[in-house]
Amino acid sequence: MVFKCQEDSFLKQYTTKIVSCEYATIERTDVDVTTGGEARPVRGFNVVCEDTILFPEGGGQPCDYGTINGQPVRSVLRKGNIAVHFVESTSSFEEGAEVHQSIDWDRRLDHMQQHSGQHLITALFDREFKYDTTSWSLGSNVSHIQLNTPHLISRESLDLIERQANELIREGRPVSVVLVDPEVDEEFNDARAPRGLPKDHEGLARVVRIEGIESNMCCGTHVTDLSQLQCIKLLYAEKVKTNILVHFVVGERVLRKLGEVFQRELQLTAALKGGAQQHLELVQKLQQNVKGTRKSFLQLLKDFATAEAERLEDLSKAERPKYFSLHRRDGIEVDFIHTFLRHAPEGIFYFLTVSEGVAAGSSGKGHLVLRGDPAVVEEIGPKFLELLEGKGNGKAGSFQGKINNLAKLPECIELLESHFKPKKSIEPKPVSGS
Repeated sequence: MVFKCQEDSFLKQYTTKIVSCEYATIERTDVDVTTGGEARPVRGFNVVCEDTILFPEGGGQPCDYGTINGQPVRSVLRKGNIAVHFVESTSSFEEGAEVHQSIDWDRRLDHMQQHSGQHLITALFDREFKYDTTSWSLGSNVSHIQLNTPHLISRESLDLIERQANELIREGRPVSVVLVDPEVDEEFNDARAPRGLPKDHEGLARVVRIEGIESNMCCGTHVTDLSQLQCIKLLYAEKVKTNILVHFVVGERVLRKLGEVFQRELQLTAALKGGAQQHLELVQKLQQNVKGTRKSFLQLLKDFATAEAERLEDLSKAERPKYFSLHRRDGIEVDFIHTFLRHAPEGIFYFLTVSEGVAAGSSGKGHLVLRGDPAVVEEIGPKFLELLEGKGNGKAGSFQGKINNLAKLPECIELLESHFKPKKSIEPKPVSGS
């Protein structure tokens, strides 16, 4: 069946009748659980209409969103020759009732622009380089095609395809849809069919034709001439295994991308105190300064570690503590610890930790090193790791590991103090004479 949305992709409102309505639930797909949102099932109804302007997902194109009688349509799926709409609603729809469909036009236009743009880009890569498109993805911000070639595509080649695509857009080449009988081979002679027909396909097949460019078997919604694409920008190409992905934006997405890039340019100009033409030079200069500053800082850190160790070395043996603990938050690197231990005197139990910007007693990640009496290291090391939620290992009086909860450092120090605290001797009680 060819749906109304495939007959007229620019139809925004439509009246039809209900064929069936069944209670159903789906999981929400618009919740980002990584930012604290909680996915929850949505209750509603699976609704089948006599026809629909809401495109069911297929051919690499996501489904349309919209409403039926003002109730939101969250999903549309094709099953054979019917489209099943999931409508979020508390009340059902009566079989045979007349309903009003409306689409989310911004979403539809975006999908049409990306999809027709993909057909055009695919055709031009085939024409110029004989590269087959094996798949494509209509992303929420950027789309891509996968080309069956192991050769990385140069910026010059991308510019060539982009220039040709935009010339055809300016010409306004017509885009048409024809229905053909898949059983008649002659009608498919000039039609690309990268995926073939779905197993449950029934009836005539749709072929989308860009005049003078290509014919491609496709179920999706498309523009009626290339001028409606506005423009195409090929962003970059990357190698993935034995294929190449070409990332692109079409139409309104080009304008959004340009707006985003310009805002970043303004922000960089303010931060770097230089115009856009100087950004790269200024960033490279900044990187060199940071590199030099970091090198000086690390040297100072090593000098400080040496001075700390020598301070202990200068103490007489009687003055030296039984244990020494120190936390530095100058960075995760353990250079400070290793430098300190190379100069530190023997005979002291060392508990050293480093982190990046995390004060002792605050939650955060870091690195710990223990050195001292092997028996004490073996006893205390696992306890510290348990408290600090870390992993590590040790040998011959040395223990190190990565830790994830620096908030428990005070408890580790208490444990250390308790271990080395002098034991009170218990004097025997005098026995009274008889």
